[in-house]
Amino acid sequence: MCPNLEMPFCDMVKQFIKQTLGIFYYPFLVKRFAADLEKRNNLNFLVQDEINFVFSHYVGYKIRGLNVNIRPAQIPEEISKLLEIVDKRRPKIVCEIGTASGGTLYLFTRIAQPNAKIISIDLPGGKFGGGYPEWKSPLYKSFRRQNQKIYLIREDSHSPATVEKVKKFLSGERIDFLFIDGDHTYEGVKKDFEMYSPLVKANGIIALHDIAIHPPKTGCEVHKFWQENKNNFKYLEIISSQREDWGGIGVIYKL
Repeated sequence: MCPNLEMPFCDMVKQFIKQTLGIFYYPFLVKRFAADLEKRNNLNFLVQDEINFVFSHYVGYKIRGLNVNIRPAQIPEEISKLLEIVDKRRPKIVCEIGTASGGTLYLFTRIAQPNAKIISIDLPGGKFGGGYPEWKSPLYKSFRRQNQKIYLIREDSHSPATVEKVKKFLSGERIDFLFIDGDHTYEGVKKDFEMYSPLVKANGIIALHDIAIHPPKTGCEVHKFWQENKNNFKYLEIISSQREDWGGIGVIYKL
């Protein structure tokens, strides 16, 4: 935790505070959060209750940066509809590209089978969502219930080595549900789709987040890829009527 003497003093102080919180404070909050999750794992739950939980629950001070939460970057109505669709399939293998705060990862453990494999791919420091720090890994591992297995891959989804890791975890099986919410550039989402959709089983589901047209300043171009490719598949669009400048989930039913 030695300071970089070439950095401006204010940046050095910020870095020191961030590192200190990451070593001592946040791991303490993670343990408290995991304890809350353990209580929930022992209860019967409704999916809507779990959605309300991820959007509202936190531990620590109610100040940004001083609490741990798993609030997803989703529109509640949209993720609720997606979960309703996927829940009917009772997926045994789920793969998520882009985990960020962990809210959707948590929700996917709720609709997956008790012995499911759930694979998360997330790039530390990624442009869209920023990834998650290592100290959050134990929290995400605690999402599993019963005999589920959670595999956390903190690497670039576009790397062939990452694809090989996913294949290793699959052990010859196929993905039931693939959620793509990582690199939101046109080329980025295209690569994720082309590299991972072949790993999805026939009759599986592929969902892409942020298919709504976003302001150019956001750099989000998922809608371009979606509009070019959706008609090649049986698909469904989930776009909230309340918000049309972000969000939106595109669902593809793989034949």
